[in-house]
Amino acid sequence: MCTVLEYSGDKLTALLSGEIDHHCAGKIRDEIDTAIEHHRPACLVLDFGGVSFMDSSGIGLVMGRYKLMKSIGGEVRVENTPKALRRVMKLSGLYQLAKFDQEEIEL
Repeated sequence: MCTVLEYSGDKLTALLSGEIDHHCAGKIRDEIDTAIEHHRPACLVLDFGGVSFMDSSGIGLVMGRYKLMKSIGGEVRVENTPKALRRVMKLSGLYQLAKFDQEEIEL
C-alpha cells in the first residue's frame, strides 16, 4: 500500500494505491491525520484510483476522516473509485457522508 499526499491551496489529496486492509489502514490513517492537523484543509480528497482491494478497514478509513474533517469545518471528497469498490461504498452508506462524483454514485 502506498499513500502520496499532495497539498494545494486549501485542498489535501491522498492518492491511494494497492490494497487497503487491516494491516495497512492504521498507517494510512496516521499519515492523513497528521497532514490534516498540520495543514487544516477545507477539503480532503481521497483518490481511490490505484486501489485494487478494500475491506471494511477502507470504509472505516473514510468514515474516520469524515469525522475529523467535519470537526474542523471541512469536507471529504472521494474520487476515482474503481467500479469493484463502488458497491461496497454505496452499501456502507458512505455516499451520505462524503461527496462523490455523480457517475461514481450510479452503479
